[in-house]
This record gives sequence, C-alpha cells and structure tokens, in this order.
Amino acid sequence: MRSLPVADPGVPDARSPFRYLWWVTRTQGRSLVAGIGFAVAWWLAQALVPMVVGKAIDSLTAQDAAQLGRWSGVLLGLGVVTAFSGVMRHRMAVFIWLSAAYRTVQVTVRQATRLGATLPKRLSTGEVVSVGNSDIAHIGNSMEILPRGSGSVVAIAAVTVILIATSPQLGLLVLLGVPLMALLVAPLLRPLHRRQHEQRELQGDLATRATDIVAGLRVLRGIGGEQVFADRYRQESQRVRHAGVRVASVDATLEGVQLLLPGLLIAFLTWRGAHYALEGTITVGQLVAFYGYALFLVGPLRTLTEAADKLTKGHVSARRVVRILSLEPEIGGPGEATTEGGDLVDETSGVIVRPGRLTALAAATPEEATEVAERLGRYVDGDVTYGGVPLAALRPAEVRRRILVADNGARLFTGPLREQLDVAGTATDDDIRRVLDEACAQDVVDALPDGLASHVAESGREFSGGQQQRLRLARALLTDPEVLVLVEPTSAVDAHTEARIAERLGAARSGRTTLVCTTSPLVLDRADHVIYLAEGRVRAEGTHRELLAAEPGYTATVTRGED
Repeated sequence: MRSLPVADPGVPDARSPFRYLWWVTRTQGRSLVAGIGFAVAWWLAQALVPMVVGKAIDSLTAQDAAQLGRWSGVLLGLGVVTAFSGVMRHRMAVFIWLSAAYRTVQVTVRQATRLGATLPKRLSTGEVVSVGNSDIAHIGNSMEILPRGSGSVVAIAAVTVILIATSPQLGLLVLLGVPLMALLVAPLLRPLHRRQHEQRELQGDLATRATDIVAGLRVLRGIGGEQVFADRYRQESQRVRHAGVRVASVDATLEGVQLLLPGLLIAFLTWRGAHYALEGTITVGQLVAFYGYALFLVGPLRTLTEAADKLTKGHVSARRVVRILSLEPEIGGPGEATTEGGDLVDETSGVIVRPGRLTALAAATPEEATEVAERLGRYVDGDVTYGGVPLAALRPAEVRRRILVADNGARLFTGPLREQLDVAGTATDDDIRRVLDEACAQDVVDALPDGLASHVAESGREFSGGQQQRLRLARALLTDPEVLVLVEPTSAVDAHTEARIAERLGAARSGRTTLVCTTSPLVLDRADHVIYLAEGRVRAEGTHRELLAAEPGYTATVTRGED
C-alpha cells in the first residue's frame, strides 16, 4: 500500500499550464503506465466479448458442441479478466487522482509559504481558495481520465481491426467516423474553455468578497454597512450564476453531441450490418457481434469526449495554479552572511532596538508603527541592519528564525489548541502553562471543555477578539525568538488584563530583545526604553515618564489627545 502525499512533491514546471500538467504526468509515470495497462486489458476484454458471442452462436448454428464449449470457456475467461482489470483500473485511477491532487496542494502550499506577505498583495483570497475548492479536483480528473482514454483508443482500434477483417466497409466506416466525431466536438471545447475561465475568475472574486465581509462583519454592523455589502454580494453572486448558466449551456450541448454523434454512427453500423447479413455477406453470429459492437462502442466513444472535457477543465485549473507558482517573493535573495546579533537598526526611521531590552515604539499613527515592524521583520525592503549586518545579506530563512513579527493579522488555525500554541511541537506542559500565565490566557484554556486538547474552529472564531489576542501572544512567547516584535498586542483586552500583561511581559522576555509597538500607557510605563515616532522619523527617546514631561506630541499620542 503506497501512502499519500509523498514526502517531496518535486519542483513543478510552471512555464505554462500544459507544461505543469505534463510535469504532474511525469511525476507519476509508473502509476499511469500501470493504470493504462489495466485500462487497456479492461477495454479489450469487453471489446472481444461480441466477437466471442458471435463465434459461439455460429458454433450453435453449426451444432458443433466442442466449439461451443471452447468459446464459452473463452467468454468466461474474458469475464474474469474484465472483473480483475476493472477493479485494478479503478484502484489505480483513484491513486492517480489523489496523487495529482495532493501534489498540487503540496506545491501551492509550499509556494504560498515561500511567498509569505507577497501572496495577499498579488492575488486575492478567492483566487487562492479556488485552487483548494475546485482546481485540484479538475487537475486530478485530467490525470485520472488518461488511462481510460488511452484504453478506449486501443479498444476502438481493436474493434476497427475486427470489423475490417469481417467487413472492410464497416471497418472503414468506424475508422473514418471516430475522427469525424472528434472534429465535430472540437468547436465546442474552445467556448467551454473560455466560459469556464470567466466563471472561475468571478467565483474567485466572490469568494474574496465573502471573506472580507465575514472578517469585518462586526464592524459593518456597527457602522450600518451590513446591508450595503450584502447587496453588493448579491449582485456579484448573480453574475457568477449567469456565468455558470453560460457554462452549463455549452456543457449541455456538448453532452447532447456526445450522445447524438455516437448514436448516429452506431445506428448506421447496425443498419449496414443487417443488410450484409440479409445479403449473406456475413453470418448470423457476425451480425449479432455487430449489434454487440454497436452497443459497446458507446462506452469508448463517450470516454473520448469525456477526456476532451476533463483535459480542458484541467488546463483551465492548471492556469490558476501556474499563476501562483510563477510569482516571486518581493523579498528574496540568496544571502549568505551571518551575524552575531546586536542592535536591530531601521535606518529609514532611526529606530534602534537594543539587545536584551524591552523597547516600546509609540507612533503618531498606527501605520507608521506597522511600516517599521514590516521593515524590521523584512517583510518589505528596507535599510535595516542586525548586529551591523544588513538583513538583505542574511538568508530569508535565518531572518524568519531569529526575528519574529507578531501582529493582529495572525490567525489561529483549525486543530487542537496545543498545536496552535506549540507550533514547533517541542514544548512541555510546564512551558505552555508558563506562557499562558505570562499572556494572561490561562482562563481561556480553563474555560474549554478539553483544555489544550480542545479543537479550535477555523480562524479561532469561538474566541473573542481579546481571547484570540492573548492566545496569539502566548504562541509568540512560546516560540522565544532572539528578537520579538509585537504590534499592538493588548489592543483588544480590558485595562485590568492589559496591566497584568504589561507587568509580566518584561520578565517573560528577560535577556531577550523585544520591541512592542503600542500607544498603551500601561505597556509603555513598563518598557525599559520608549521611542516616539512621528512623520516616519524618531522624534524623542527615553522612559515613558520622561517623554510625558518633555514631548507634547508623545503626550497627545498616548493620551489620545485628552488632558
């Protein structure tokens, strides 16, 4: 039994949708070959049945019991082969589908991790969600159909050879009829391809809209904008519906053509075969065989048109995947420098974060603090040094390992709460209890029915904003990086809890470098050093009380302009 997903999905070829699909095909070449082998055996065993039945009928007509027994035995053998190869073909088809789908998930998730903050800037949430919702299924379908499609081609070729050997006219009719049907179906695939692509784009935009509405529902209700956004969502959903109807109209036409064209070919074959039997050109058994082939050909012919449809949809989906895979991080580079640590300096603003101290950054506007945090964490380019070494000269992985920026955009993911807090999986129970106490989040865990084993819903929606904030703070403290940058870590908690967090944060990060971007007087008063930032530059430094006495702008910022 082979396990999925594979440990290493490999390096995808993202130069075009076709090249990506070809890469997926090559990565599971052995499975596809085995699947094609079983599919060919499955189709051929069925293709030979009408001929064997015809031979048996001719033996019965000739009253040859020995021949009848032999052909009956052959028919039984074909039944056994059909049953075995059918089971194995289906098993291989499921494995091929899952392998292609999982591999696509792996490479897109790996790319999303690599892109980091670049991804939401370049692609909407809906586009990324669509890959997981539907595109992986279409790519899996495009791989799963290859064995059946290949087997159907072999089956049609085998039937054609048998028919030519029996009646050259009927064999040539099949040989010319099948390509003609493919040519007649082809014009429908291009508009289907185009309309499917348009529908996917609209679905992605709608998913983005829905995500934004859900994320900001409380705010929308507070300002009375819920109905406005609901109306916009309704309008966009109608556009998606109309696009779906357009796709369905072409799809329905394609389905009708898939039934009509093979039906016409089969009806004509049956009609001509009956005339040949009346003329004595073929035997009664061969006529029965022709009827059998007429029914049998429906399957492989429909499979060919199904393959065209699934490969078209797979190409549309691969285009979206390739779009994600072709993106490059805004922040990258093969940096090979190393640093012993030291001052973390943002030359743009003049902010200097001293090692081993709890530094607070009070900015005149929240955006200014966020910009500094993003530069210090190297989520955007900036003239930043760490221990005198430019961050741009360090490997991105080393920057992420040594400098952690924790803001309120972070999320709690689905799964046991313990896994959400201990992302490395190395913390002891005592470690987790300690950081929960430091973040004043122990009461959140105590209120859960299963404690740390409790299952967290998507985005931690069962927790209030303040509870999520405290759990995220606990997770950041448990990670224990060399440099921790916290962006407004107490903005959603009450004053009593904020005071306790401020009191415990210094001890929790004792000996480690910490920068807290905040305008909370409770947190600022506990910091070793406070930096006041206005108009993008450092305006004053000192303790909280010193700045209150000497810097009016700082006083206005941290007191919200109140006397």
